[in-house]
Amino acid sequence: MNLTILNTPFFGIIITILSFNIALYIFKKSKLSILNPLLIGTIIIMFVIEYFNIPLDYYKKGGDMMTFFLAPATIALALPLYRQLNKLKIHYIPILIGGIVGACSAILSVIFIGKLLGLNTVILKSFIPKSITTPLGIELSEVLGGIPAITIFAIIITGITGNILAPNICKIFKIKHPIAKGLGIGISSHAVGTAKAIEMGEVEGGMSALSIVIAGILTFILAPLLSFLI
Repeated sequence: MNLTILNTPFFGIIITILSFNIALYIFKKSKLSILNPLLIGTIIIMFVIEYFNIPLDYYKKGGDMMTFFLAPATIALALPLYRQLNKLKIHYIPILIGGIVGACSAILSVIFIGKLLGLNTVILKSFIPKSITTPLGIELSEVLGGIPAITIFAIIITGITGNILAPNICKIFKIKHPIAKGLGIGISSHAVGTAKAIEMGEVEGGMSALSIVIAGILTFILAPLLSFLI
């Protein structure tokens, strides 16, 4: 099979869109959280690349273009946030405190567990931005001296885990307030978790979108300051 015809940006873009839509169809039919479209879509792409022995650089040409549009897509989350501005004004103190505690917990838990497992310093630094959006995570990883590719992997896994487990975790720990649900999901699992928060309710989605901004800013400030613990 002549694979050179795939050596264009269109291959990465088309296979990404097709894989996601197939995964979305499977999710809608099954209604199972474990069959998250992002997770299944990623597995489909990995299978195609591995099965047909397609060079990863061929996929990256289109994949990098898709990554470029992640930042503008994240900004679209401002819409649910705008709709919840009144609640933000009323509850700004608990929201700010929750954001600070959440960002610190995300950083310190990575350092503590990483040291416990004996991870080397570079890998540990790569995992620290796991709870913020991909565009910010890549930048922070480079600032800390991590490996952006590993950071992207950690961000995807964190987001999918949050998206799948968030509703059950809220039930187990009896978290019923919509603002608390939204903040917790957004701070811990960024935009992918926010997709689930939007499904749970408008307030949850708006607060989750807000917490992405808070978590991104605080993590960017706190991570370099706490890096001496690594």
